[in-house]
Amino acid sequence: MNVYYEKDADLSALKAKKIAIIGYGSQGHAHALNLSESGMDVRVGLREGGGSWKKAQKAGLTVKSIREAAKEADIIMILVPDETQPLIYEEFVASELTPGKALAFAHGFNIHYGQILPPEGVDVFMAAPKAPGHMVRHEYTQGKGVPVLIAVHQDASGQAREIALAYAVGLGAGKAGILETSFREETETDLFGEQAVLCGGVSELITAGFETLVEAGYAPEMAYFECLHELKLIVDLIYEGGLSNMYYSVSNTAQYGGMSRGHRIIGEEAREEMECILEDVQDGTFAREWILENQAKRPVFRALTRSMETHPLEETGKKLRKMMPWIEKQKKVDREKN
Repeated sequence: MNVYYEKDADLSALKAKKIAIIGYGSQGHAHALNLSESGMDVRVGLREGGGSWKKAQKAGLTVKSIREAAKEADIIMILVPDETQPLIYEEFVASELTPGKALAFAHGFNIHYGQILPPEGVDVFMAAPKAPGHMVRHEYTQGKGVPVLIAVHQDASGQAREIALAYAVGLGAGKAGILETSFREETETDLFGEQAVLCGGVSELITAGFETLVEAGYAPEMAYFECLHELKLIVDLIYEGGLSNMYYSVSNTAQYGGMSRGHRIIGEEAREEMECILEDVQDGTFAREWILENQAKRPVFRALTRSMETHPLEETGKKLRKMMPWIEKQKKVDREKN
């Protein structure tokens, strides 16, 4: 896999172009602010009267309607949620996507699964940060960056790759590394990672550990610290140097216990289920399920969210975090700003 840095990109490929960021959520606010501070000509396209309009204006950004932003832009980056992208595209963007322009995404879902079909004559590329938008923004403000994946689906101009590379550098990724991939590879590995490990697997492991301790008669506070709070300390060690770095840092007791018992939790049954999850991603089963869920107004999504938010683990965490004010001061997600 090719890896690029600031020296490999020509920002002039971007500075002469007008960029429209459609959406101002987690990724949207990070892309808009980082690119703007990198010297790019940025405007944010939003639904008029929406809750994000004033947030973007307060951040010093130029804000326009989605159609107006798309009409005047040379590069249109769609950063609304996956499930709303096809409707936003058809209603506001498609008619303004004239030859010579570029359509961009931070995730390949709708291109890979055929929910958005761009016309010929336009570039279609991806610049996908490998971090939540709030971290993309935080790292940029610290003079750093997060790795970004780039991919080209359609190269009408012959310069789509150069534009994608410059865009990634504008986000700050030139300091961390820019990796070249494909829409298919990014989409399928991203969905699998979220479901099997990063979001689904980790949250279920935390919850199961918490419930096991509480049901055995231990205090919820003790269960929270052991199964959730200390996880950040472990992940930080893994993040900076891999699994071996983490095991080097913890006690010999913890290392032996983890290495000799971990496979009993993530055993053959779990691995077989991971293969099933990957197959669902590869053959489009998950994509079809998620599309139908949204067409039905997301009843399962809402029920699962309510169940998670009202779990004793969450209630215990709220209480304990009040005892640790430094967490509030250092938080990266501020719902009032982005």
